[in-house]
Amino acid sequence: MNAVPQSHADTSEQALKAWWMPFTHNRYFKAKPRLIDSGKGAYYQLADGRRVFDCLSGLWCSPIGHSHPRIVEAVKAQIDKLDFAPSFQMGHEPAFRLATRIAELAGRPNDHVFFTNSGSEAVDTALKIAIAYHRLRGDASRTRIIGRERGYHGVGMGGISVGGMVANRKMFAPLMLNGVDHLPHTWNPAHMAFSKGQPTWGAHFADELERIVALHDASTIAAVIVEPMQGSGGVLVPPVGYLERLREICTKHGILLIFDEVITGFGRLGKPFGADYFNVKPDMATFAKAVNNATIPLGGVLAADEIYQTFMTGPAHMIEFFHGYTYSAHPMAVAAAHATLDVLRDEKLIERAAELAPVLEKAVHSLKGEPHVTDIRNIGLAAAVELSPIAGQPGLRAIRVFEKALDEGYMVRFSADILAMAPPFVSTPAEIEGMIEGIRRALRAVPV
Repeated sequence: MNAVPQSHADTSEQALKAWWMPFTHNRYFKAKPRLIDSGKGAYYQLADGRRVFDCLSGLWCSPIGHSHPRIVEAVKAQIDKLDFAPSFQMGHEPAFRLATRIAELAGRPNDHVFFTNSGSEAVDTALKIAIAYHRLRGDASRTRIIGRERGYHGVGMGGISVGGMVANRKMFAPLMLNGVDHLPHTWNPAHMAFSKGQPTWGAHFADELERIVALHDASTIAAVIVEPMQGSGGVLVPPVGYLERLREICTKHGILLIFDEVITGFGRLGKPFGADYFNVKPDMATFAKAVNNATIPLGGVLAADEIYQTFMTGPAHMIEFFHGYTYSAHPMAVAAAHATLDVLRDEKLIERAAELAPVLEKAVHSLKGEPHVTDIRNIGLAAAVELSPIAGQPGLRAIRVFEKALDEGYMVRFSADILAMAPPFVSTPAEIEGMIEGIRRALRAVPV
């Protein structure tokens, strides 16, 4: 990658001291800081002058690249007109129009959108809706939520309660929700290693929900929440028939099915939502990230009309659902979302993601046999490479590969000893193939 002039970022210990960084090894980072200075298209420019390819679209959230001119213009125009509008007892027209567009994009034009500011808030909102829905229907005993091992549903207390990532949960047990159980995750390397797309083995994992129903009784269970594709857990792809079976069991027992589409929503799998890709309709879906290309925080819950109508009872002047956020449907975030949906439509970027998916699949699976690689998984425009850990130092191998890849001009995402890739929809086939070659060189550069 061509070097560009360095910024004048202060990387001294004092300058970096105050920010307690999220999901970051703070001491390790501050000893060797890596600062992003700017972003354009599919690339970031680092403060040290390096231009690097954004292998994960930010954090799964910037699929149309950075600083898209149409989004920039929309946000500039919005702040000149309306910087903030309260959403309690008042509204602004673009927010209503955005909710309509999202419901229509999801193929659910009669359904309803509740806006939040993040995926974490969207999940906690969906859980509250589920519990309240059953209570309003006279099923107040339905309070239990079923999540899944290795699931990631943000970092609200509801989200980590139903989530299944041990590091996110272990310190916070006293604060987590009671009445939560977990399905097993679906990854089994003995049967699935190096699968391309959906594994053909493993649909039976969904039958564990029947066991959980038998244990607790359906009359106590409000909802099941799963990611259609487990992204943060390492691109764990559902087996053929698995999600369909979950839907069948939930319907049978009157349990709401919630899809966490924070990663899969708005085109990552080459369809508007993961529900479209797998042809399984949930009762609710959470979204965030790519809804407005991560320009300004925005998230939400898409809820079935029947759920919404259940709340619309009692005197019309009374609040039906005592929940919301100061920044729900923030005008700036909404403006960015409208521009993002326009770009996705006009530039046919969801279709482009579908076209690039086989390019990524072919390229990433060429890493089989490279040093440290124990598994490769992919679906849509997303993939993961699992690495063998260094004995006694889990996660360190991935950090070293990440750093070598950065030297090659590629910023990959690592979690534990897994490398994740979800390149921008605006990428070219050559850029995706180049990304994999950069990762190949990084793998070879890291000692066994």
